[in-house]
Amino acid sequence: MLVEGMDLWRLFDIIGTIAFAVSGALVGLSRRMDIFGISVLALATAVGGGMVRDLLVGLTPPMALRDTTDFLLAVGVAFATSVLYQWSGLRRMRRRRLRTIFNVSDAIGLAAFTITGALTGLRFGGTGSYVLTVLLAVTTAVGGGMIRDVLAKRMPVVLYAEVYAAASLAGAFVFCVMGGAIGVEAVSWLAFLLVLLIRFAAIHWNWSLYHPHPPKCHREHEAEREWTDMRQ
Repeated sequence: MLVEGMDLWRLFDIIGTIAFAVSGALVGLSRRMDIFGISVLALATAVGGGMVRDLLVGLTPPMALRDTTDFLLAVGVAFATSVLYQWSGLRRMRRRRLRTIFNVSDAIGLAAFTITGALTGLRFGGTGSYVLTVLLAVTTAVGGGMIRDVLAKRMPVVLYAEVYAAASLAGAFVFCVMGGAIGVEAVSWLAFLLVLLIRFAAIHWNWSLYHPHPPKCHREHEAEREWTDMRQ
């Protein structure tokens, strides 16, 4: 479980913290927030899911409050992103390119935190507890992003976007099924790459889960009612 002297969990935690802090900072910048607001969104995205995960397994206070590394890293990334946005060409990029940067950083954070959550589930539930491992993986992966979007007054991405939580779910399931056969380190990287692949494919080809829609006549009625409500 060591990668060049670094604990595997810590490695993915650092990757996820940096990636999610970037995505949180970009959302703050898109909302024209000041540096405090940008830092809050970066922190919420980077440590929010992990704090919920720790509470679920009874780790109190959560690890993010006992070790300030993630806090300092997320705030540093928020400041660096803000400076780059202000003084480099980042600010002059078209919205589509900024969206691409957001999607890439968000996907990396999703994949990395899927692994930290799964490794935490392995630690507390063992190899036979698929439910705990999958639950912790998905919670860690999507929790911070949901908090970020709520604070920014956005519909949480996980509730409507292309395949998002499902990508984390697939990675966590592969982690559980294949971990015993190929080892924890190998399956961690395999699951990480799988989440990235699914998420990037979903963005590129606009994959999405089933969206139930009312019949056409009902949609027209709803649209007319909404227009009536707006005029009142």
